[in-house]
Amino acid sequence: MLESPMSTTGPRGVTQGRPAFLARTYLVSSTHYLATMAGERVFSRGGNAVDAGVAAGIALNVLERHLTDFGGVAPVMVFRTGMPRPETIAGVGRWPLRLSLERHRERHGSEMPEGAARYVTPAAADAWLTALARHGRLGLADVLQPARELCDGFPVFPRLARDLASAAPRLAEWPSSARVFLPHGRPPEAGDVLVQRDLGRLFDRLIEVERNAVRKGRKAAIMAARNEFYTGEIGRELAAHAQRTGGALDAEDLAAFRVAVGPSVSSTYRGMEVHACGPWSQGPMLPMILNLLEGVDLRRMAPGSADYFHHVVEAIKLTCADREAFFGDPDLVDVPIDGLLHPGYAEERRRLLDPGAASPGMPVPGDPWRWEERTGPAGCVPQPVSGPGQPDTSYVCAMDADGNAFSATPSDSGLTAPLVDGLGIIISTRGSQLWTTPGHASAIAPGKRPRLTPNPAMLVRDGRAVMPFGCPGGDAQVQAMVQVVCNILDFDMNVQAAIEAPRVISESFPGSFHPHPYAPGLLRVERRVPPEVRARLTALGHRLELLPEFAPAVAAVCAILRRDHDVLEGGADPRRESYAIGW
Repeated sequence: MLESPMSTTGPRGVTQGRPAFLARTYLVSSTHYLATMAGERVFSRGGNAVDAGVAAGIALNVLERHLTDFGGVAPVMVFRTGMPRPETIAGVGRWPLRLSLERHRERHGSEMPEGAARYVTPAAADAWLTALARHGRLGLADVLQPARELCDGFPVFPRLARDLASAAPRLAEWPSSARVFLPHGRPPEAGDVLVQRDLGRLFDRLIEVERNAVRKGRKAAIMAARNEFYTGEIGRELAAHAQRTGGALDAEDLAAFRVAVGPSVSSTYRGMEVHACGPWSQGPMLPMILNLLEGVDLRRMAPGSADYFHHVVEAIKLTCADREAFFGDPDLVDVPIDGLLHPGYAEERRRLLDPGAASPGMPVPGDPWRWEERTGPAGCVPQPVSGPGQPDTSYVCAMDADGNAFSATPSDSGLTAPLVDGLGIIISTRGSQLWTTPGHASAIAPGKRPRLTPNPAMLVRDGRAVMPFGCPGGDAQVQAMVQVVCNILDFDMNVQAAIEAPRVISESFPGSFHPHPYAPGLLRVERRVPPEVRARLTALGHRLELLPEFAPAVAAVCAILRRDHDVLEGGADPRRESYAIGW
């Protein structure tokens, strides 16, 4: 597959702080070390990459409560040996069926108030259990066991402690949340033990449903637990909570919900297939950006040089213009995805990339419709606004020796809405990624899925999974993922060096979270980028904001790369609590 530089200094002089983790039987990487261990435990019990990935993903729902929730979102990508291409599971909820944009604007104007006004159907539970039933080997009880144990208590890590302290005034207003996150009337400090009894009991209830249905077979028993969550007693508790807290979501929304299962979207880059989630997420940006860079000789540029960063950032801006104009829930929006991914369209857009000057803001969108031999709307071009920072998320990937690969980006902070009494989860607030602007491709509509930032991805070659990868980071996600892919395929770095290399992140386009802040020309740069590179970027017209040397704001990529001789090479981002482990 790919030759592996085995030292901590790559062939282009890039150093790294951690070694790449090399294994042959299995490997799991996630944004929290205990979640990675949860995946490893399930591997050691005979599970495959999907069993391990689901176990680690649900463990993240317990551990990273400031970033994820079992009642939130969890887009998933799976590849198993013999599949023609990766399968995506659209783990994102739907806006309430009875709530139109007009009705929302009557209540709230152009605002999107925090909490219940942002409710969409919880999707993570369906995504996890659907992935497990379709592609796993083990039962739900085995896969849930690590997460269930973590509910009995785990040591709070510093970043969680900081976020709980910051959210404490809001959490204090919600008794169900305060009981969990403000024990003894205060947020826990780093090293304190956080216990989540209601969440543990929720997992126990799902395990009991599976146990009672086991005679129907493994898959049916898992799906019985899934159905209990949406149409059984748990579903009724969710609907009652939504009504009690002022949300429009109801039992009909829950009963009608199913995660969509379908093929990935893809292009090729340097001979490698690049697979992404569909336009219900920002996923297609990944192959689109790489389509633009396919026609640029990045290898003649030094990794981390001003020329390299400039070309990547300008390709990102061009692609974000098309994201804003055309991406939306394809069930309700006509998205010209074939045109957007057409090599001819990329060539046309690439001509707009000026190697000597930065675009001062987001460019105008292109016309992908004609590459599908039809016409369509030009799309809405949002205006710059200011606003608060974006929420964040998490990530997990897993691979095994049989060629199975798993990639998932669970999200939705459990601190953004009151916990459901007795269940220990929130109802997803991902409605914050819909727009209140009429005419926008991702504007509110009944039953519509928000255009997610979370977007797990995968590289594939010759019918085999080569690299599942992804990251948290909101609108920084795809930008970081592109830079890691280029570091590996253009600059021959091992996966850990590719992840640790300094990054830049553009904010020269509207953010995906309400109020969709937009800072034309702004480029956030890690301090490790040398002063002469920063000076050159400024001269090219980028407006720089300096970040710490290893900044969580530039996302936290995890990846597993299949090398020659089927060696698995795992990387985990030191910008978070990430770890990779295997055997």
